[in-house]
Amino acid sequence: MNLRKIEVVSYDSAWVEKFKSERSLLKQVLGNVAMEIEHIGSTAVPGLAAKPVIDILIEVADFSELESETHAMESIGYPVMGENGIAGRRYFQKGGVQRSHHVHAFEAGDTHLLRHRAYRDYLIAHPDVATEYSETKRIAAASCRDDINQYMSLKDSFIKKHETLAVEWYISQ
Repeated sequence: MNLRKIEVVSYDSAWVEKFKSERSLLKQVLGNVAMEIEHIGSTAVPGLAAKPVIDILIEVADFSELESETHAMESIGYPVMGENGIAGRRYFQKGGVQRSHHVHAFEAGDTHLLRHRAYRDYLIAHPDVATEYSETKRIAAASCRDDINQYMSLKDSFIKKHETLAVEWYISQ
């Protein structure tokens, strides 16, 4: 039985403060290991409907430094999840079955850093695309029967199309 409920809700301006609070906590725990800590994902885009999970991007110089802080991450509620399906990522999640935060860590220079930043900024700069994405996500959530793999699959073609456009747009800025 799947205990995780896939719910897409209207944008909540409190997400910004939740990110800032978590960023402060992560800075305390990680210190200089984290070169950058950024709010990414749908909760970082004003007006965009989202699953109420704060996605956080951490850029590190070297994974060995981050891995030396595994105990610190666990002490603030972030079990280590390894790469979790994305090569070159270190993934942590907080909140158990009903996650509250995801941390995606990559080494400096990794193309996933560019992809995440570009997609976020592209959606902010293109509110019409963000509106279309909100609708895509709402339909996917209503159709997936709380199956995260099905939810992701239903959004996949939209994301792939717009990530490509986002990276081209971002690089040309």
